[in-house]
Amino acid sequence: MPSDLDLVSGSATQDQGRGSKFVKVRAGWVIAAILLLAVAAGAWWWTQRPVKVEGTRATTGPAMEVVYATGFVEPRRPVEVASRITAPVVELYVDEGQRVRAGQPLVRLDDVDQRQLIAQLSAQTRAAEQDEGRTLALYRQGFASAAARDRVVTAAQAARAAEAAARARLEQFTIRASMPGMVLRRDVEPGDLATPNKTLFQIGDPALLRVTATVDERDIPRVREGAEAIMSSDAYPARTFKGRVYEVTPGGDPDQRAFRVRILPDAGVTLPVGLTLEVNIVSAVKRNALLVPGAAVKGGKLWIVEDGRARQRDVRTGIEGADRTEIIQGLPPRACLIAQPPEGLSEGARVTVTGC
Repeated sequence: MPSDLDLVSGSATQDQGRGSKFVKVRAGWVIAAILLLAVAAGAWWWTQRPVKVEGTRATTGPAMEVVYATGFVEPRRPVEVASRITAPVVELYVDEGQRVRAGQPLVRLDDVDQRQLIAQLSAQTRAAEQDEGRTLALYRQGFASAAARDRVVTAAQAARAAEAAARARLEQFTIRASMPGMVLRRDVEPGDLATPNKTLFQIGDPALLRVTATVDERDIPRVREGAEAIMSSDAYPARTFKGRVYEVTPGGDPDQRAFRVRILPDAGVTLPVGLTLEVNIVSAVKRNALLVPGAAVKGGKLWIVEDGRARQRDVRTGIEGADRTEIIQGLPPRACLIAQPPEGLSEGARVTVTGC
C-alpha cells in the first residue's frame, strides 16, 4: 500500500508533465506567430518595393493620321489580250518582260480546220466563177436568159464573199498586240484552250505605273484625292515610297466591304509590276502636336510619376499614329510619364524611373 509521501510525489510528477506540455504548446504558437509575421512583413515589403519603369517626356512635332491599306503595283493603262475565237493554243511568240510593237504576233491558235474550210470554199469559188464565165458568154451570144445570167453572177459573188470571210477569220487564229509596250504577264501555255473570256497576256508601259490599294469601307470617308500616300514593301526594307491619291472608285466591293483607291507614285519611283505594298494614306496632319508614345496611352489614360509614385491621369487624345499619339488635354507640363506601364500598376505605387 503506497504511503502518503508516494501519493504526493506522484501528483507532483503529473503536474510537472502537464506544465511541460503547456509550455511546449505555447512556445509552438509563439514560433508560428513569429513566422506568420515574418511572412506578412516579407509580402508587404515585396508589394511595396519600387517598380522599375521607363520614363519619357512629351515632345512637340508633326502628327499624321493615316488610313492603312494594302496595295499592289500595276500598269496605269493595262491592256488585257484575249482571243476572239475558241481554239487550242499551238505556239507562243513572246514571253514576260519582252517588249512588243503594235500588230506583233503574240500567239498562234490551231487553224487546221479553218485552212481546210478555206480550201473547200476556194474550190467552190473557182467552180462558181467558171459557171459564171460560161453563162455570161452564152448570154452575150443570145443563148442564155437574163435570169440565168443573174443567178450565176449572184452565186459567184456569194462564193467569193464566203471565201473572203473565211480568210479574214483565219487572221483571228494569230493573236497580235494591240499597242506597243511590254508583256507584263503571260497566262497561257501551248495546249491551253483560248476563249474570248480568258486573258492570255497583259501588256502595258512599265514606266507608267500606279498603285491600287484596297481600303476598308469604314475608312473611305477619310480618304481624299490628292492625299499623300507613304508606301513600303518587305522587298525593299528600310525604304519608303511616296505618291498621291488620284482616284477613289465610286463603287465598292460589297463582299470585301472595301473600295479601291488609285495612287500615282512620285516621279522617279520605280517599282516592279505586281509588287505588294503596305500603304498609309495621310488623312490629317498637325504641325505642332504634343506627342507621347502610343504604348503610354490606354483607354484615354496614362501614368505619370510624381515624387517617386505612379499617378494615373485622364487625357484627351487627338491624332493616333503608328507609334505616337497626340495629347490634346490632361497632361501636366514637363510631366515624366511612364512609356510602357506594366500590368497591375496601381495608383500611388512606388516606382524607380529611368529616362526622365
